[in-house]
Amino acid sequence: MTREESIAFYKAHSRRLYNISLRIVRDSGVAEEIMQDTIMKYIMHPVTPSGMFAAAHASTAEAAWLARTCIRASIDALRKRKRERLFLDDYAAVKDDSSDSDEEASISADQIGIARIREAIYSLKDPYRLVLDLVLIEGLDYEEISSYTGEREGTIRTQYSRARKMLVARLNEKDEIGK
Repeated sequence: MTREESIAFYKAHSRRLYNISLRIVRDSGVAEEIMQDTIMKYIMHPVTPSGMFAAAHASTAEAAWLARTCIRASIDALRKRKRERLFLDDYAAVKDDSSDSDEEASISADQIGIARIREAIYSLKDPYRLVLDLVLIEGLDYEEISSYTGEREGTIRTQYSRARKMLVARLNEKDEIGK
């Protein structure tokens, strides 16, 4: 696809894809990113989807492929946001349970910061970081992780439990340093 064709393609589909994504994720920045990723996926695809369809139905099939891809990406973004929110709430609950004073227990998920949590996850050793990443970020269950890694499901559960405790400890250390 030439540059001019890419620009025309973008203009033809961007508004519809943006609106599809915006209705799902309800965040204009995320919706725009998903729309752009969807269009780039189509443009950069080694075998363009329109090549797979009969010429008479190419534009309809192309639009359907774009819509499906955009919807799936939007749903994935929602799931990721939900997992992050649940993790932050879980961290705040663990923090509440382990603190002695009410002042320390009043940490909210908004105060923590995703970047700080990611930094703490990346500081863990490989097996723990991998399990945390696959459970919290990718949303896989223990059975799926076991099939991917070749480890027993019980081992994955133990690694996740230990990794979660290490992560909370590292986040609490950073809280203490910040005071």
